[in-house]
Amino acid sequence: MSPSNPVPPSIPTRTPNDTGPRADGTARKGMLREPLFHFVVLGALLFAIDHFIVAQKEDPLTIVVGSKAVIEARQAYLESRGREPNADELDALGKIWLDNELLYREGLALQLDQGDRAIRERVIFKALSVIDSNLKPPPFDEQVLRQWFEANRAKYDEPVRFDFLEAALSEDTSETAVRSFVVALNSGTPGDAKAGLRVFKGRPQANVVQSYGPEFTKLLAESPVGEWRALQTREGWRAIQLQGLTPGQPADFIALRGVVLHDWTDAMMAQQRTVAVRALAKKYTVKYENVPK
Repeated sequence: MSPSNPVPPSIPTRTPNDTGPRADGTARKGMLREPLFHFVVLGALLFAIDHFIVAQKEDPLTIVVGSKAVIEARQAYLESRGREPNADELDALGKIWLDNELLYREGLALQLDQGDRAIRERVIFKALSVIDSNLKPPPFDEQVLRQWFEANRAKYDEPVRFDFLEAALSEDTSETAVRSFVVALNSGTPGDAKAGLRVFKGRPQANVVQSYGPEFTKLLAESPVGEWRALQTREGWRAIQLQGLTPGQPADFIALRGVVLHDWTDAMMAQQRTVAVRALAKKYTVKYENVPK
């Protein structure tokens, strides 16, 4: 969350930031160290849809979720991620927001809003801090850590990485036009000056799958290095040249044991926190009115 090689001389270039995870896992570990990771991982996306939960002033123990809220949630997710949320993602989004609303109600009940009543996030933070003070790290042994490590290898293994170029025609983007463009590029003919080029360096496989889809990623991996090919992306047909592929490497548990222990502890504490927050729901009545499926 968001590189250069030789290119045909007449194609203007620009280089987007590589938003894929890096091998050292620094960004991941930084996020996981945040005490409110489970509740603020969606950050601005969640707070952009502040009306997802509609509180009823007449009854502080009743929470109503309406259809407008779900529509706004879908729109915010689309703008943030570039695609519609699937059913599981929308359900998870709703659960996180319901957790936050429960915490907000509890914060108000405990009078934690002193001076902060208009600042919803701060009240939630204070209520969650009260819950956190009663949580204790669970016991563990080497077998527990190793089992968790194996179940979450995708977080630690060095992924397959791709170096590739993507050229997009600015006018006719049909399959026929792009294939003709590819033939011209492979024959050494200078590219169309109206085509834009994007250069990707060290892009992790998971990131390519997320951006382009599994079928594109499979075809990219099978492409001859240095040869332009016409491939279909989610944005239409593009001329793609694979410039290099770095095989993935399995992670070493012993070398990463400290990181694994920290990540496992964060995950277990997050589970305890979720259970504690969901237990608050027993005090409330949650109603769903005209919520689209």
